[in-house]
Formats: sequence, C-alpha cells, structure tokens
Amino acid sequence: MHKAILVLAIAAALCAGTAAFAQDTGASATAAQSAATSDKAAQLDKFYDDFWEATLKLNPVEATYVGDPRYNDQLPNFLSKDYIDETNRFNEEWLAKAKAIGSDGLSGQALLSYDIFIKQQQDAIDGERFHNEYLPIDQFNNLALLAVQLGSGSDAQPFQTVKDYDNWLARAGKIPVMLDQAITNMQEGVKLGIVEPKVLMVKVVPQFDAVIKAKPEDTVFWGPIANMPKDFSDADKARLTDAYRHLIADQLMPSYQRLRDYIANDYMNHTRDTVGYDALPDGKAWYAYQVRTQTTTDETPDQIHRIGLAEVARLKKKMDALRARVGFKGDLNAFFHYLNTDPRFTFKSEKALLDGYNSVYAKVEKGVPRDFAIEPKAKFEIRPVEAYRAQSAAGGSYQPPSEDGKRPGIFYVNTYDLPSRKNWEMEDLFLHEAIPGHHFQLSIQQEQTGLPKFRRFGGFTAYIEGYALYCETIGYELGMYTDPYQEFGQLQNEQFRAMRLVVDTGLHSKGWTRDQAINYMLDNSAMSKTDVIAEVERYIAMPGQALAYKTGQMKITELRARAAKELGKKFDVRAFHTELLKDGALPLAVLETKMDAWVDSQR
Repeated sequence: MHKAILVLAIAAALCAGTAAFAQDTGASATAAQSAATSDKAAQLDKFYDDFWEATLKLNPVEATYVGDPRYNDQLPNFLSKDYIDETNRFNEEWLAKAKAIGSDGLSGQALLSYDIFIKQQQDAIDGERFHNEYLPIDQFNNLALLAVQLGSGSDAQPFQTVKDYDNWLARAGKIPVMLDQAITNMQEGVKLGIVEPKVLMVKVVPQFDAVIKAKPEDTVFWGPIANMPKDFSDADKARLTDAYRHLIADQLMPSYQRLRDYIANDYMNHTRDTVGYDALPDGKAWYAYQVRTQTTTDETPDQIHRIGLAEVARLKKKMDALRARVGFKGDLNAFFHYLNTDPRFTFKSEKALLDGYNSVYAKVEKGVPRDFAIEPKAKFEIRPVEAYRAQSAAGGSYQPPSEDGKRPGIFYVNTYDLPSRKNWEMEDLFLHEAIPGHHFQLSIQQEQTGLPKFRRFGGFTAYIEGYALYCETIGYELGMYTDPYQEFGQLQNEQFRAMRLVVDTGLHSKGWTRDQAINYMLDNSAMSKTDVIAEVERYIAMPGQALAYKTGQMKITELRARAAKELGKKFDVRAFHTELLKDGALPLAVLETKMDAWVDSQR
C-alpha cells in the first residue's frame, strides 16, 4: 500500500510524542512551543465543534439519525442545484479554514483528527466533478424510500410527543418538492447521457407500487397515527389524524405517483443496457474515484481484481476441504446445491428465523470477554427488514443507535423469500452486523466523547466494513462455528466478500455484464440466486462500495498477525482490540501507522 506523506507525519508524532522538542535550546523555548501547540489544539477542537454544528444545520436528516432533534422539522431539497452549490462551497470553505490553522506542532490525537479532516474534505471536493444528482433513484438507495422509512414511525424520526408529530408534518410537507426535483434531474441526466441501467430501474417501480395506496390508512406513512401515544389529548389526536390524512392523500401520494409514472412511462425508455460506470461520461475517472475513496488505498481496479481472483481460489479450496470433511460425496458445486436446497438448512417461519438469531446472541455474549476488554454501553435490537424494501435489501444490515441511547442499534434481518435464508449463515452474519462487529465498533466510536463529532459519527467504509468482516474470521476463538455447517457459513461469507473484488471491478472497469457477474458468483459460492441477483444489482448501483470489506479485513488481519509476531508472548488480543477500536474508523494507511506505533509501545 502506498502511504501518503501525512501518514508519515502521524507516525512520527505518535511514536515520538513530545520528544520531538528535545533539541530545543532551552526550557523557555520548549514551554513556549508547548503552549502554542496547546492553543492550536484547543483552537481546532472549537473548529471541529463549529464544523459539526454547521454540518447538522446543512444536513438536518443526518442530525435526526445521530439523535439530535433540533432540525427534525426540516428537509432541504438535497437534489437542487442551489443545495449542491451550497454543499460544495461548504466543503471548500471549511477545508480552507482548516489549512489556515495548519498542523505545525500537533501530535497524537490532535494531528490524527486534523489529517483525517483534511482527507475527508479533500475527498468531498474531488468528487464535485461527478454528478450523482443526475442518478437520484435506484433500487438500493434513494431519497424517496428514505423518506418512507423516516415517516413510518419505526425509524430515526421520533414520534413520541405532539411536537414530534408536528415536526414530521413540516418535514414531510417538503417531500414533494424533492421528488419533483428528482424528475427534473433525471430529465437532465437523459440529455447528458448519465442514466441508470434498465435492470435497476425495473426494480424501482414495484418499490413505489408498494408505497402508493389509495387510502392513507393503508400506507406506511400511517404508522405514526396507528401507534399514536395514548396520553395525547383528544383534540391533538383529532387534529393530527386529520392533518396526516390530508398530508398523505393530497401531498405525498400524488408526488410518489408522479415520480413512479415518470420512471415507468418515460425514463425507462432512456435507461441503458450497459451496467458499468465505465460506460458513462467520465465514467472511468468516476469509478477510480469511488475505488480510492471507498478503499482508502491507491490500489487500481485491476490490482484489486487480481487480489480478488487469488482470494476466491484460496477460499474455494478451504470450502472443498470442508465438503470432504463432512463426508459429502459429490463435487463442490453439488455441495453448494445441497446446502441451498436441503430443508434442514431453512426456517419454517419468520419467527423461527428471528428466534434463531436471538439464540446466536446468547452464545456470542459468552465468548466475547475472551477477546474484548471494551464493549459499548448502547443496547441493540433484532428486527425484520420492512416489507416494502425487503426484495432489494441485503440479507442483514445494521443501523447505529442515537447519540443519547434512546434509540438502540438495530440489526435488520431480511425475511423476504424465506427459503433462501439459510441457518448455516446465522452465526457469521450476527458476528458481522451485531456483536462484536458493527454494533461494537460504531457504538463504541459514538461513545468516545473525547473525539471530535465528525469522527464519532463519521468514518471510512474500508475500516468499518473491514472490521466487521474481520469479526467473522475470529468467531472460532469466540467459541462459534462448532458446527461444521456454521463453519462453512464463515467461509462462504468471506468468499462472498472476496468475489466482490472480482465482480465489482469486472462490472465497472472490465465490461462484465450482469449475467456474467451473477454466474461467476453462483459458480464460486453457495449463495442463492435470489441473494446473488440482489447483490450484483447492488454493486451496479453502488460502484466501489463493495470493495471496502475485503480490503479492510485483509489489512486488519495483517496488522494483527504482525503484532502477534513482533510481540510474541507480550501480545494481548484484548489490548489489540481496544487499540483497534478506541479511535474510531480511520483510513487504512493511518490505521496501519497507529497500530505499528502501538506495537512499538508494547515492547
């Protein structure tokens, strides 16, 4: 991995600390310099606080998701040129302000925060040349479905007080403007040749059809009224019920219908048959940017593709060895078919699936203390994915808790197409999404109140997803995977992430078709066709993001192996994990520098 110069500066600061000032000619000079450094660090702490406040004001939905209620009634037109221009100015102005303060004399956490801030802002500015606003709707991520989640009463938007209900009335009243803007932007994208693949958009129409209902009471948006707190006055209940009925019938449903009809009757005729970003204007550079920012490395798509091919081959050998160990007589593809079709590996009901994950929870809790001395305070829950988005959602996902802890972390389990959900993947998926994976890492990060909030609530996908995948691989030492089929689940899901390196780069830089990607994944894993199709279409919609998982896991695994080798008997896995988690998500090069410095301190 190529390291930026800033990483070398961080390494020197973390390893040397205040020793950098040992050559000063006198105590007075040292004291003066230390005071100046302290003042700069304090100035930057105030700067980061101001930046975070400005960020939440600019993006009130982000404030809602972190649990800050001040802007719960606000919804900017995220897709408008004015908002995009404002965001670009915001990024450029805050980067200039940070550079004006500078990093001279900073060390330790102060330098770490500064350089992470510079990288994040520069990445955002570098992305200004690429026009995501012309691709506002796809089957995996779009603001229209985000609004449905917020208004359902079961997501981040609170519905506990009368003010909460009035906040949503005000926020939701702005949704039609944003959805109409999506139509305008897609029309502009058609003119410029920046359009979505048809294979994605045919999945969007059914999503909208699931949202659009003739009666307000039948919509997901009616959830807050159906579950209105009993302590509201009769007058408030009547007023809010009437207001929500008019909001849904007169504003929301017509705007969703307009967008749905535009996509189905007009936009669909302009969608493309190609699937890769390299087919779009400036697409090769666009994809290269996605790869760089998602992996936080300088590796090229071709390098990542080759790494993926090698990992797929390695893991396939391990799966074949397990096939032989359990006594299966057919070849590996026959073994995959058996795992996907034998009724012993399926769930009889949604309740049985959810109960299964709760039993895994109890088992994991017993093993965690062996490897972890640090745990989050926040609680978490297991919930099924909502029906309206389940068809295109991943098998499992995680939503972090609110800052105040009132909203727990949520492990969403997809119960759509129940026969495709296999019990042999339960332990592995739980380790990734919940404990000690995302729930540990993201909650602990939020709870580090000494860190600037842009670090507590931000992060880098390669670290976040790489750590969660790493947690799958340590299940053995946590007492998991005692059943050989659960062990297969671990190998299968690591293979799943290795295949992503091949498929994502294949789709977006090597001219692979959707069918080619699907067949590759089916040939090299036991994934069901339902899951494979959803995943391949996710990679088409979110280029580069899927590369982060294996890239991050391989780096963390490498760092642990290096630490264990260099420290020998002094290596303490619990201390390693504390150091790994305590500073939140970092770019991989920065993480490597930090962990190498920690190893030096443990000798």
